[in-house]
Amino acid sequence: MFRLVSPTLRQAANRISSTNATRAKLSSASAAKSTPPPSPSSPLAGDTGHKATHLHHHMTTFLALATPLYIFAPDSYTDGMLDKAFGMGVATAMAAHSWIGMNYVATDYVPKISKKLLGPARVLNAVLGVVTFVGLSKIALNGKGGVKGTVKGLWRPKVDEKKESS
Repeated sequence: MFRLVSPTLRQAANRISSTNATRAKLSSASAAKSTPPPSPSSPLAGDTGHKATHLHHHMTTFLALATPLYIFAPDSYTDGMLDKAFGMGVATAMAAHSWIGMNYVATDYVPKISKKLLGPARVLNAVLGVVTFVGLSKIALNGKGGVKGTVKGLWRPKVDEKKESS
């Protein structure tokens, strides 16, 4: 491409190209020898591993697509067991999604404060996941419209009991 006239420039260019070739060989050798990430040291480490990432992404897709369909479907289609089943599915997916997501947050930010706090942060995330699951399950299984009725109730105007009784 270019002809280097100066012998000093030619030597520098040869050194750079040989250094780059050596680096490329070393990086390909180290990539071949690289070991997979270690398995989670604790069952509370919900963000570690290939399966956790894929599960988290699949739950995100499920929640993003199915929840609006369920909420905006006519009540006659979703009354009864379908309402309870979908409510339990949403409760499970939301609780697991938040648990794995919060473990990602804990892994990223807690060690910046103290590495010793990562274990307690994971326990706190597990407790929050269980509380989320129990609370959403209770809503899903109650007889007052389940998750869908609760979400719709957020936008319904408050009804005065005095006006209804008269």
